[in-house]
Amino acid sequence: MPIDITMPRLSDTMEMGTVLHWHVKEGDEVSSGDVLADIETDKATMELQSFDDGVVQNILIAEGEQVSVGTAIARLLEEDEDPNSAPAPEAAAPEKAEPQAAVEEAQQVAQTPPPSTGGARVSPVARRLAEDHGLDLSAIQGSGPSGRIIKRDILQVIDATQETEAAVVSAPQSSNVVANVTPVQQPLAPTSPWQQDRTEKLSNMRQIIAKRLVESKQSIPHYQVSMTFDMDPLMDMRKALNEQLSATGIKLSVNDFLVRCCALAMAEHPAFNASFGGDCILYHGPVNIGMAVALPEERGGGLVVASLRNADQKSLRTISQESSYLAKKARESGLTVEEMADATFTISNLGMFGVEHFTAIINPPNSAILAVGAAIEKPVVRDGELVVGHEMSATLSLDHRVIDGAMAAQYLKTLKEYIENPASLLV
Repeated sequence: MPIDITMPRLSDTMEMGTVLHWHVKEGDEVSSGDVLADIETDKATMELQSFDDGVVQNILIAEGEQVSVGTAIARLLEEDEDPNSAPAPEAAAPEKAEPQAAVEEAQQVAQTPPPSTGGARVSPVARRLAEDHGLDLSAIQGSGPSGRIIKRDILQVIDATQETEAAVVSAPQSSNVVANVTPVQQPLAPTSPWQQDRTEKLSNMRQIIAKRLVESKQSIPHYQVSMTFDMDPLMDMRKALNEQLSATGIKLSVNDFLVRCCALAMAEHPAFNASFGGDCILYHGPVNIGMAVALPEERGGGLVVASLRNADQKSLRTISQESSYLAKKARESGLTVEEMADATFTISNLGMFGVEHFTAIINPPNSAILAVGAAIEKPVVRDGELVVGHEMSATLSLDHRVIDGAMAAQYLKTLKEYIENPASLLV
């Protein structure tokens, strides 16, 4: 009897599915596990696999057509089945519910198995294999649609039986004792509390972060622009300056350089120091850089943004001292409202964790945030030659209401000039 391939339910909320592309055509031979089609659901595009071996008799739904879950979309003839004995393909069902229900009822009746299988649905090939090997179909769990027993299920039972028989034969036995082979049941590994379902109430900070980020993504038209920077000049200067400052206890970080670079570039591109004001754009006077600081789990986790005020007017040493102070205070005792207020641009740096590239969500009312990855040592081309150097990738997330793509490219170009020519940061 032909097998109807129906539109499967591929997600818990799926009610309709669209056949985007057929990977088979009528007359093709298929095996269990072969991909028949690409199905678009309400959440993703997924592959539809065959659960049986056979030949595609009919394709009932065209590419691009959307149908309800459970609707027959193709028909499969099983191995050794006579195509002349198969019923002709039915015409496409009208959109009324009654004919569809009648078709489904007819399919259910047509597929009702004989009593000898213990109520299980069995494909003809599976039934023949089971009879050849003397297997009890009522003791086999089917893996096909609606629990249907298919060829794969029978082959698995046959393989398991052969392995057990081989183990019995190879087991050492005395002449007077018949070995009793009892499968050894391995104990389950103990599970830790973290592997169990649990509910943890959100802290107030997490609730605020969740609310603000959702508002940011819903209300701000985000887009991203990325650029890669040659970090060798900056890394060399940082090493030299830290050697000179070693007696003072000050150690400049890569992030300190980035704060000053971003601030100087903002002074040249006022749109990056601006906010969307509904019917206007608000250009801010002070250049205040927001520095994202991750809090430890013992303090509830989460993220705060410390504000480095007038960063374009401060030296690298001053930026380093203020950054270290604010980061330490945020993690140990918490920042004041004023220490977190008035940032006009934000830097989120995950380079210290080895992250190479990521994107960040804008921190309102900012119009931009820079996501910074690690300075990675890799093969690079310098002056036409392949050498080993350091490169860093950074990605701007931008508010398209304030900053256009060309403006973003110009800002990154200026930022690149500062990063790759760090001597200009000292004047």
